[in-house]
This record gives sequence, C-alpha cells and structure tokens, in this order.
Amino acid sequence: MTVRWSKTRSVGRSRPYHFSRRRFLQFSTATVSSLALANCRQSGTNTSDPDGAPTDGTNKPLYIYTWSDYVDGEVYDRFTQATGIPIEVQTYDSNETMLAKIQAGGGQQFSILYPSDYMVQQMIELGLLATLDHSKLTGLEDLRGPWQNPTYDPNNAHSIPLSWGTTGLIYDTTKLSPPPADWAYLWERQDALTGRLTLLDDVRETLGATLASLGYSYNTTDPGQIEAAFKRLQELKPAIAQFSSFGWEDSLIAGDLDLCMTYSHLGNALPAEHPNLRYVIPTSGSSLWTDAIAIPKTAPNPEAAYAWLNFMLEPENAAFAVQKLGFATPSKSAFELLPAELQDSETLFPPESVLANCEGIAPLDTATSDLFDRYWTELTSA
Repeated sequence: MTVRWSKTRSVGRSRPYHFSRRRFLQFSTATVSSLALANCRQSGTNTSDPDGAPTDGTNKPLYIYTWSDYVDGEVYDRFTQATGIPIEVQTYDSNETMLAKIQAGGGQQFSILYPSDYMVQQMIELGLLATLDHSKLTGLEDLRGPWQNPTYDPNNAHSIPLSWGTTGLIYDTTKLSPPPADWAYLWERQDALTGRLTLLDDVRETLGATLASLGYSYNTTDPGQIEAAFKRLQELKPAIAQFSSFGWEDSLIAGDLDLCMTYSHLGNALPAEHPNLRYVIPTSGSSLWTDAIAIPKTAPNPEAAYAWLNFMLEPENAAFAVQKLGFATPSKSAFELLPAELQDSETLFPPESVLANCEGIAPLDTATSDLFDRYWTELTSA
C-alpha cells in the first residue's frame, strides 16, 4: 500500500531530515515486524477489512506535523498497512515554529503534533491541546515511572511521551586528546577548538549548558546567573564556527570539525556509522528532554489521531522506531525487545547516576524568557 506523505523543509533553527543517517541500526527481525502489524490490527482504534479499507470510515488522511528527523516512510507504511489510513506529513524546525503555525490556524489542519515537554505545558496553558480520552488508548500502563505522571503534563492528560534523550557533545576521537568530559572543556581548550566547534542554535539548550557549566540550573530565573552565562558564552564565541543544531554532520565526518554540541539521537546515530566519533553526556549535567505526541483541540481527524497514538504505544512499533530513529523509548516492553547492545548503551539509556545530574527544560516567565532571547540575539548576530 502506498503511503502518502510529503516533507516540507523550513529554515532557521532546524532538525533536518537525513534519511540515511537516521536509520541508526537496521531493524531486521521479521518476527517482530510481523508482531507489530498483528498487534496493531488487534488493539488499535481502527480495524481494516481484507482489502485494507477501514471499516469505521476513517480513510481520510492523517495529517501529522512533526520534527524533520522523526519522518520515516517505513514507519508510516506500517501504520497504513495496519489501519488503511494514509498519512500526510509536514515538518518544523523548532517548537516555537510549530507553536506559531498552530496559533495561526494550523490546529485545524493537523491531527497529530510532536511538541517537546516544555512546549506541551505551554500549549496546555494556551488551551491548544485536546484532553485525551484514556479509554481509547492502550499501553499507558507500560510507560516507565517518570513518564506515568510527567511534570509537564500530569497523568498524560494531553499527550503521550514518544521519546527521550539528553544533550551533549559528539567529537572526533582521532583529533581530541584528552577527550571532552564536561562543558568546561570548551573553555579550557578554546584555542585548540577555534573554528572547529559548533553549538546548538537553541537558546535554552546552549545558554542552559553554559549555566550548568557554572553550577546553575538550566531553568534559573536569576538575572545575575543568566548574565554570567551570557558573558561566558561571549568569551567562547570567537572559537565557535557556527550555531547550528543540524547541518554540521558532514563537516564533522569529513574532519573539518572536531566537536559539536548535539542531541543524543544524533549523538548515538552517527558513531554507529563512523566509529571514530563518540558522544558524551557532560558530567556537570545536561538537559533531559522528552518529545511527546498530542492532538490539537481543532484536529480534523481525531479518530485517526487515536489510531496513531495506539500504534506508537505498541511495544513492537516503539522498538521499531527506536532502531530506525535512534531515540530512547519510555516503554518498558519496547525496551525489552531491543538488542542487548542498545539496552546496554549508556548514551542511549543513561544510568541513574548520570540522569541524576540532568534536568528537563521548563517554561520561563515572560520577563526571564525575554532576557534569554535578548542575550541570544546579541550572541548569534553577526
């Protein structure tokens, strides 16, 4: 069955779509693949007749608005084969881009969104997300403890967690000795890294990491602490080749860069193909992020949206997505289906001792947010 999906590229801060690199590890177990389709047919909110047409009339496309690097045609094809529902997808480059589009009326266009944790909380406060009917969902009880009742969305009332990860540093082991272990390395080795270093084009992540390097919280509202982080980044700016969330990968692989700040899904995916690369979670602390799936209040096809939520809650489908997209899953059963080398990966599934130093990024009050943005504009302007 042909999956109908299209990709819209956007500019600015980005998580662009690198199809070959997002494969992480090929999922080749036919038995698990068959189980995924069978289980989706049994427990999803929609069923199909033998010809693949949904029996409840929900053959209208499911319109998804998601991160670029979460796009995967094989995952969509599995869903369409199991439910008969075709998929149309558009992508965004930041939570803020997504929010702006939804506020401009995009909530009437899309039935599925992928906001990150702090954005879920913000969208709830703005009244943009539907309250989920848990009686239509199966598998919520299988989530790991921290995601049963997340602080950004108590009791998962408006969203379900899809993935989680950290933010850290990926580097070329043939170029850096000693290797980086913490954010402080950037300043300690600034001269050697000049022109060969990139940081995320993300105000909360990059200023947050700098705050962590000073012993402060990612979520501080103390103007003095925020100013100290700004000044520390100003000191480092001459060494920074660019602020770039994505697009640096080819330069790192080619040896034109030595070290890049990145999200853990790329931090885990790239070394799988390039053994000279390694991802580290800084010892002084990192952000711990969650990306969720939600239904906007004005979704045009909520029935298909619930089918998608159930599809992604299926352990076999969640395990498939982990190996296709390189993120960590909050599903306990999906974790058990993963190969041992993934279960044992301390950069994909960090131990509690590492997670204890990490914190989620929380929404800021208006005054603090404006202060972050003002400093960021000054840092990133030419």
